[in-house]
Amino acid sequence: MTYNIKINDDGNATGIEKNENQQWDYIPLDPANRHYQEVLDAIIEKGADCFSNEISDELQAAADEKQFNQQLAAYNTATARLAQYIVSVGRTEVVESQATGEQVWNEDTQEMQDVMHEVVVQTAIEPVPATVEQTTYDEEGNGTTSTITNPLITTDVAERAAAQSVVDATPQAVKDKHT
Repeated sequence: MTYNIKINDDGNATGIEKNENQQWDYIPLDPANRHYQEVLDAIIEKGADCFSNEISDELQAAADEKQFNQQLAAYNTATARLAQYIVSVGRTEVVESQATGEQVWNEDTQEMQDVMHEVVVQTAIEPVPATVEQTTYDEEGNGTTSTITNPLITTDVAERAAAQSVVDATPQAVKDKHT
């Protein structure tokens, strides 16, 4: 499949022609058009190689913006996943002292003082066991029990590794936009 920028007599881009199996289709320069979005995806994936002529600066800028937004969304998702507690470690309870809105007179300072109350702002979560027992059955219904690594830990480790690889591969310009 190749694309070709359609240029009018004034030298302005009017659309994109798509050639697939000797079949030509016209794609308008409309960001709401799904075929236009497919063109941007092709530019992101293959660069200028998917065009038989040069890509216009506007089209390249649109593809760059789409790629940046995709990377930013993936980075946000990955950092949110990494911010979650580690299931094999658990999470400690966090308690914070907060004002109740009530005040009392302090004889020592001769001032009104806020009444404080301890509030749990993060509940504790116990770590999951490192291993679990799994029973498998043969054709005759005889069971064999074995100890395996907890699948919750295996999943957590795999998801964290995938999220970290997204973070590591994210360009610095995208990371800077995140903060």
